[in-house]
Parts: sequence; structure tokens; C-alpha cells
Amino acid sequence: MNEQPSLVARLGALLKRIRWWIPAVIVALAFANRLRIRSSTELDGNTKGMQIALTFLVTIVLLVLWFAFFSRLRWRVRIAGILLFGLFIFGLTRLLRFDGAADGNGSPIIVWKWKPKRTGDVGPLKIIALTPVTNIDAVVGDDSGYLGPNRNGILEKLSLNPDWTAHPPQPLWRQPIGLGWSSFAVSGQRAFTQEQRGENELVVCYELASGSVLWAHTNRVRFGEPLGGDGPRATPTISGGRVYAVGGTGILDCLDAATGKLIWSHDTLKENSLPNLPFGKTCSPLVFDDLVVVTGGETNGPSLLAYHLKDGSSAWQAGTDKTSFSSPTLATLAGKRQIVCVNGGSVTGHDPSCGAVLWTYAWKGDWPKCTQPVVLPPDRIFVAASFNAGCILLQLTSTSDGKVSVAEKWKNRNMKSEFSNIVTREGFAYGLDDGILACVDLATGERKWKDGHYGHGHVLLVGDLLLIQTEQGPVALVEAKPSGFKELGNFAALQSKTWNVPVVVDGCLLVRNDQNAACYKLPLVQP
Repeated sequence: MNEQPSLVARLGALLKRIRWWIPAVIVALAFANRLRIRSSTELDGNTKGMQIALTFLVTIVLLVLWFAFFSRLRWRVRIAGILLFGLFIFGLTRLLRFDGAADGNGSPIIVWKWKPKRTGDVGPLKIIALTPVTNIDAVVGDDSGYLGPNRNGILEKLSLNPDWTAHPPQPLWRQPIGLGWSSFAVSGQRAFTQEQRGENELVVCYELASGSVLWAHTNRVRFGEPLGGDGPRATPTISGGRVYAVGGTGILDCLDAATGKLIWSHDTLKENSLPNLPFGKTCSPLVFDDLVVVTGGETNGPSLLAYHLKDGSSAWQAGTDKTSFSSPTLATLAGKRQIVCVNGGSVTGHDPSCGAVLWTYAWKGDWPKCTQPVVLPPDRIFVAASFNAGCILLQLTSTSDGKVSVAEKWKNRNMKSEFSNIVTREGFAYGLDDGILACVDLATGERKWKDGHYGHGHVLLVGDLLLIQTEQGPVALVEAKPSGFKELGNFAALQSKTWNVPVVVDGCLLVRNDQNAACYKLPLVQP
């Protein structure tokens, strides 16, 4: 009589039959590739994150294929295993949801699906009675738009007291605010920003000293996308007693700065049949002479749209490249007044009177370019971007026939700024290189130092000090010296992810993110 094999014997035979070496090799290769990616000094944080995520997905797919076709398990076991795995994945999709990025590197925030989504509705706007204003520009502060009047993040008139231990910044007010990554523009005692409250996109005027709401203009639109979240991204521009603001969907409003009354408006993308950018419109309007200039959409031109200030009528359209997430800036370089614009695949200079392209530098790349171009008179431009695009110093030259030529002086990866701005002082550039503060010699491109993990925040140069709005919320003060990194102080201005540019005006520091806004009195050096 034949005895049936024991359970242990059958299990042993099964284990011998299964090709365990295949999943072992797959997992070992995945682990080795992850170590390679993490230890790379060439790749930036975003690229590392994407490659690690891709490695994980490929590993799962290969393991499933092994289990289904090469494991030598019985077919009923394979089918049951695949069904259970599918049921597990289905259950996760029913229980969890992606709730945006935790930081500029795209680290995902995973929450329970029943957790309420943030709408930005932080309660009704409590508008106080307006004090009559005859001229909003009668007393103009140090900041009148994105990164200040020159769009370079440099404030030369203030001298900060660096001893924040003995003289810490003093809070003036703090309050909830709607969604969005807009910054403040300040004129006199009024601070203007954009925010999302429920289904309404707002331009809001706050009183600088108290944080009280003076007026709000509403558009019934809402922009949102998975990584960056919901709400407007651009910062208003104040000029001639008017506020110019671009919303997340591309609506350009011209408002009376004293009352918020709408003067004229254009749905710039819809009117020109332009698709929106994947992360929304982030362009802060450029105002000069009798024009306001904004960028186009996610298509090959027009990349710049100009409107007359008086009535909003179209002045000109120009450019043949896709739009980036940078804002146009006005400069005089190589003896010519021009609009400098970082586009999706190029950097261009335009004639301000008609938009004609004066010169083009091809800067290819399929990933977003967000950082503001740094104008270095009389004839240089410094540009930088993340996703391994690196940084470039461009040299402009006037030719004998009256045209402008552009040449690359140097190019490297010593400054990979994702959407943080870059400031310059005495021939050196300071910015957040993949989230770490760095100093680069503009003459040679050599990195002098890299230290201070501040994330994808923003940098201002106030006098001879770097004021850094960290991505995590606190604000830090650092010496602007090529000799080395030295942090002088920091304080918890905000407590959550902050991608908004800080503003310093009349000794006050205005900060905000997509949850709160606050104002602090900074200690100054007494004359």
C-alpha cells in the first residue's frame, strides 16, 4: 500500500519547484538602483523622487509577472493570488486618496478618503469701512509687486538688526487666509493678494497695520491640480492707483486700488483659444508705460500678450514658444530696453513697443521653468531651473547692424532652483539649490558654498542679509557672504508648507501660505 506524501514533504517539493531566485534578483536590483539614485550628486530631488517611484512601480509589475507566469505555482494559486492583489489595490483606492504634495520634491500626501477636502472657505470676509483715499500711490512702500519694484528680490533701503535673540521679530497680526500661492503687493498702508475661498477666486486688499480687510473683488472660478493644490498662484501688481491681477485660470483684472471696483477684465486664455498650463497661470502682470503684459498658454505662441492700461484693449501679441511659470521683466541690456522672458523652451528678449523678438536663446526642457530671470546690467542675464536644467549666464552684445546677439558664458548645475527666486550681491548669486542655500560666483559659475536645508522656499536680500522664507514655514536670516554659510537667526513665522514669497516693507515682514497670513515688525539698526 502506497503512503501519501506528508504535508511537510509536499510543501518542501513545492518550495524546490518555485523559482525563488527570480524575485530575489528583482528585489536586489531594485534596492541597488534606489541606492544609486539616492547617492547621486547629479540628480535633483524631484528627479530622484520620480526615478525612485518608477523603480518601485517597475518592481511591483515584475513581481506580479513572475508570480503569474514564472513562479511554477499551481494555476489556481496564481489566479487566487492575482485576484487578492487586485482586491487589495482596489480597497486602497476606496480608502485612501492623494492630497497634494508635501513639498517641492513632490512627496505625496496620502489621507483617508473621508477626510474633508480643503476648500479655502475660512469664514466670511469682514470688510471694515473704507477711509477715503485720494491717491493710493501717495505713499508707496518698498514693494509694489512680485519681488519688489525691480522684480529682483533686493531691498537696499532697510538695515536689519541681525541679533534676533536679543531683538526678535514682533508679531503684529495673524489670521486665516484662503488657498493659493500668491504673495502680497504693498502700496502705502495697503497690502494686496489673491486667494481662493470656496468657489470664489478673490483679489483682497488688507490694511497693512491691522490685517483688516478693506475690499475684495470676486471671480466665480476655481483652479486646482493634484500636486500644487487649488487657488491662484500669481502676485498682483500695483501701478497708477490700479491693481492688475492674473488668476489661476488666466483672468486678467484691472481694479481700482482704493475701492476694488472693476475697471476692465480679460479672460486671456479663453479669448485667445490658449490652453492653460498644467499648474495654472502664475504670471504676475508687468506694467510699464501705457501697457500691461502677461504671458500666454501651453501652446507654441503667443507667449506674451500686451494690453493698453486705459481700457484693456489689445496692444500686441508676440512670441512663438510655450509659456513658462516665470513672469516677464523689463530691463535695459546691451543698450536696448527690452522685456526679458523665460519660456518653456527658450529665453527671449522683446521690443517693449511691439513685442518683436530681439534675440532668442534656446533652453530646451520638458519640465517646468519657474525661477525669475536675474538681470545683471549692463549686458548679462542669469537663469536657473530645477529638473537638472541647471544654471546659465548669458551675455548680450549689440551688433553693428543694431541687433542683439546672445552667447552662453558658462553653464553648469551649481544652482538648480525649482521655483525659488535668486538674489545677487557684489558679483555672487544666492539661492536655494534643490532646497539647500548656495552661493555661486557669477563670473566663473563656481559654487562657493552650499549649506542650510530650507526647502523650496524664497530668498530676499535686505541690505547685506539674506531673509529666507523656508518651505517649512519658519523665516531665517543668513549672512550674504561668499566666504561661507552663517545663519544668524530664525523664528516660526508660519507652521506649514509655504511657497509664497515674503514681503518686507517699512520694517514690516508680510508672510502667507495657503492657510494663514501674518505680519511681523522686524528689528532695524537704529541710525
